[in-house]
Amino acid sequence: MHTSPTHRPTRPSDRRRSVHLFPGQGDFSVSSLVRGARADDGVLSAVRQVFREVDDIAVERGLPPLGPWLLGPSPPSGRDLAQAATGVPQLALFGASVAVHQALCAARGAPSAVVGVSFGEIAALTAAGVLTVHDGARAAHDLALVLASCPGGLTLLSCSEESVRRLLERAGAVDAVVAVVNDDRSVVVAGPVPDLVRVEKTAADADVAAARLRLPFSSHHPSLASQSEVFAASLRARTWSTARFPVYSAVAGRRYRPDDDLARRLADCLVRSAHVPTVLYQAARHRPDVLFEAGTGHALATSARRVLSTDSAPPVHAPLAEPDFPW
Repeated sequence: MHTSPTHRPTRPSDRRRSVHLFPGQGDFSVSSLVRGARADDGVLSAVRQVFREVDDIAVERGLPPLGPWLLGPSPPSGRDLAQAATGVPQLALFGASVAVHQALCAARGAPSAVVGVSFGEIAALTAAGVLTVHDGARAAHDLALVLASCPGGLTLLSCSEESVRRLLERAGAVDAVVAVVNDDRSVVVAGPVPDLVRVEKTAADADVAAARLRLPFSSHHPSLASQSEVFAASLRARTWSTARFPVYSAVAGRRYRPDDDLARRLADCLVRSAHVPTVLYQAARHRPDVLFEAGTGHALATSARRVLSTDSAPPVHAPLAEPDFPW
């Protein structure tokens, strides 16, 4: 499977101040991960190393190992992952994000800070050393078990938060809420499926693009308080360490502090909305030379470019989504 890899030794000019961005579950591409691992030795090494640890937990939880499947001759499609056992997609996304982070660290040095969006916070906290890879994988699997009991869905709307709130009102979708604000042109709403159908129809009438996320659950919704408590309880069984660098949470709207109850804050992702621009502005105060999306897609990188769109804004890259990215 691994043909003609490239290996680029770290150059001093590569080690610039960076911020790593950890996306949530709506933008995951298996093909990007496989292509990156096949194209570059550093990415392959990181993926192998991380998934060895992730697979310890997969086996512990009664799931088949993911690494040999992802790196084998016939890797799964996104549909294959979605149809796999509960927890497999979450473990795959978690492992991929941590692996991209580790590959970037090996090639360009550790980041000055990380930003976690929604349940990308699990990988962000793991990258910062707050959780071990083993405990991060356990948290990802625990989350999957909880999400299986979260009814409803999520819809992406291509407009501003204010426009979304007007659409919700016009649609009469009283149980739908703003779940994630990505930027001024991308907002996710959560709620019961009938409400989402009304929102999508109202959006179409208003010439606003709407797309139901292919995720069989809801999140960032106040009705999920009981599920949030279950998830928080599972997280309290993990060992929490001091972060090696600042961790910004789009749900908390700020950098985590040493006195934060991180189990509770992470479980807040089930019941509270996430506002990405707020923490991107805060992370930009570290004056990074570059921002990297530590995931397999590019949606978060796109939002970061829109939010930080000034003449002096640093470049933003989504390495696995850029076939010619210079690892």
